[in-house]
Amino acid sequence: MSRIPRERTNPAGKRPGKIGRAGKDAPAVEPLNIVHGALPSREVILRFIADHPQKASKRELAKAFGLKGDNRVELKHMLQELEQEGMLQKNRKSLIRPGALPPVTVLDITTRDKDGDLIGRPAEWPEDQGVAPAVAIRQQSPAGRQGKGKAPVAGLGDRILAKIFPAVDRGGPAYTARIIKVIDRRRGASMGVFRTAPGGGGRLLPIERRGEEMVIDPEFTGGATDGDLVEVEIARLGRFGLPRAKVLSVVGSVGSEKAISMIAIHAHGIPHVFPPAVIAEAEAAKPASMSHREDWRDVPLITIDPADAKDHDDAVYAELDPSPDNPGGVVVTVAIADVSWYVRPNSPLDREALKRGNSVYFPDRVVPMLPERISNDLCSLKEGVDRPALAVRMSFSGEGRKIGHIFHRIMMKSAAKLSYQQAQAAIDGKPDDQTGPMLEPILKPLWHAYEVMKRGRDRRQPLELDMPERKILLKSNGTVDRVVVPPRLDAHKLIEEMMIQANVCAAETLEKKRQPLIYRIHDGPTLAKQEILREFLATLGISLAKGGNMRANNFNGILAKADGTPHQTMVSEMVLRSQSQAIYGPENIGHFGLNLMKYAHFTSPIRRYADLIVHRALVGSLGFGEGGITPDEEAALDDIAAEISTFERRAMAAERETVDRLIAHHLSGRVGEEFAGRVSGVTKSGLFVSLPDYGADGFVPISTLGSDYFIYDEAHQALSGERTGLGYRLGDSVTVELAEAIPLAGALRFEMISEGREMPAAVRSFHKAGRRDRGQVRKKPGTRPPRGRH
Repeated sequence: MSRIPRERTNPAGKRPGKIGRAGKDAPAVEPLNIVHGALPSREVILRFIADHPQKASKRELAKAFGLKGDNRVELKHMLQELEQEGMLQKNRKSLIRPGALPPVTVLDITTRDKDGDLIGRPAEWPEDQGVAPAVAIRQQSPAGRQGKGKAPVAGLGDRILAKIFPAVDRGGPAYTARIIKVIDRRRGASMGVFRTAPGGGGRLLPIERRGEEMVIDPEFTGGATDGDLVEVEIARLGRFGLPRAKVLSVVGSVGSEKAISMIAIHAHGIPHVFPPAVIAEAEAAKPASMSHREDWRDVPLITIDPADAKDHDDAVYAELDPSPDNPGGVVVTVAIADVSWYVRPNSPLDREALKRGNSVYFPDRVVPMLPERISNDLCSLKEGVDRPALAVRMSFSGEGRKIGHIFHRIMMKSAAKLSYQQAQAAIDGKPDDQTGPMLEPILKPLWHAYEVMKRGRDRRQPLELDMPERKILLKSNGTVDRVVVPPRLDAHKLIEEMMIQANVCAAETLEKKRQPLIYRIHDGPTLAKQEILREFLATLGISLAKGGNMRANNFNGILAKADGTPHQTMVSEMVLRSQSQAIYGPENIGHFGLNLMKYAHFTSPIRRYADLIVHRALVGSLGFGEGGITPDEEAALDDIAAEISTFERRAMAAERETVDRLIAHHLSGRVGEEFAGRVSGVTKSGLFVSLPDYGADGFVPISTLGSDYFIYDEAHQALSGERTGLGYRLGDSVTVELAEAIPLAGALRFEMISEGREMPAAVRSFHKAGRRDRGQVRKKPGTRPPRGRH
């Protein structure tokens, strides 16, 4: 369904500047202190070259700094010294920093970021320089730069010649690029919906908004029928008319889950077919040996996972601490599948895992990071089977403070495979034949340990945002049956807290060993987002302290004040929107949401590449034998962190869009019906309304709300009528009519049935002050909005 677009800001909160003509093409950067006509320092030259690669020749440098005569000679000598010292290197007519991209580079467009923008990588990159850097592609308007000519437009899979600029925003790719020309259009398969044509053959309707329609001749339909989702290859391109294509495979009806998930896989460029070399390596893998391992096969570790889980990468066990120095304390053991034994650095398996970054989970379908031979077999902690693992044994005091931990490389044998519901039922007094004998020796000690650990969690006060997660249940034909909100059990919280503490131990151990690693980092809310939240809360009589030292418990206090009030949902939504996004990075800034200073993902190496890197770092730094991190990997951690952060956002977008398309298809036959909803977003152009029973979001254009002037009040998160004083606020319960459903776009459009409610006095005074926003629209009686995508 349609979403509220995320605001793009400069994380540093600075107003960028420009130097010379570079600002016309490149993102603006903070200006250097340049004294025109004076020879710059080495540091200034190096930064100038990094910020302005298009001006990195001797002539351009002299021109930029206004150097003449002897100063030009001195500049030449300085550049020669920097080359000799390895600080600069020649690239054709330009100078670049070692490992940097040249000003003009050939890129292959490989994926999209969280905003849908294209991401490319150098078509050629030396293996000894590690992972090739990511480049954000800046598409221009069809009219081209300054409206002259036609700008080249590229898509996924294309090879382009691009002009490179350093990026300003941190947390994303290190470079941005402007397309000079498209060298080679994608040769791989495209995807679309097949529609039959009179007289045979058909047409391919693209699944992407910028996609191109294609003609399919009768001999190339591949057995496709009307409405099938198909993969095609271009059979012929001409200078005139539509391209002609050939059907390679029929995925299925666009209404099936398999087909809809394939749309997301294709649209985001998610690798979903393992190359033969990767499959061959996985199939040839042998069970792990006992080399450098402790034998823990008699420890009754158990797995607790979703009932439908196929891979099991974590197991737990707990007992009272026998040490007399820790009365009331507990010892918790977390064992994690030893993926690092099987997936070695720079192997085919490793390169493919990095290319994927993480597993992607769709309803009833998984695109795994690793082949099933590894993920569901050799590395899955199956019940009663020997499996290699890395284990951490953690000691907690009776107050829930972690007082020590130690890592081990082990061979284990899971004592049982339980589901969350099964384990919880046993604790609640309804054990079955499997859990009954385990209740006293295994399950109750686990729950006691969780109660102890929870005391520490309550003291730490992580951000407690309780946003229900919905799950789509499918019919046998892959269409939606219903949407449910699974209950959040203590069994879920137990595993979550034990995994969090194991992740903390991994970060602490590696820091103590001075081992480079990839952290899971989460920055606090920006000052700009804090101010927006502060203004909103003030309209509800809730205060938010000013200053940059916000902690998670400040937000918990806000949530507590709103608990049980009509504003509870609205406040939770706004607090969630104020938060930054967690990413991976080699530099530690802590984890704001969890209120932790040191945190690294360690507990899911089957499905996350970040965890695999942490495993290798532990193996190497603790002397655990084969499979440790390599110097090349350590040198590439910056790029790896940026890459897997991008792939994580890619997976989240693909998963969300698949759910949106499924729900839109599910509701497409119910146009004209009324639904109970809740206002989940307020913008200048209209309202976003969510349907809690379906996990769906749709849009109500402002032009359909009524005949009044509707004014957007950002502070109150409201749209209200100037004449009537009636309107809608974030969190309001409303009734809407489904006016349009577009399954391929995952979009719903609603029309409002509910009358607006009387706005608070502060909103009415906002009107009287005449502070009207450009978003206000008068709806002419009797008109209907144009049908289309919103």
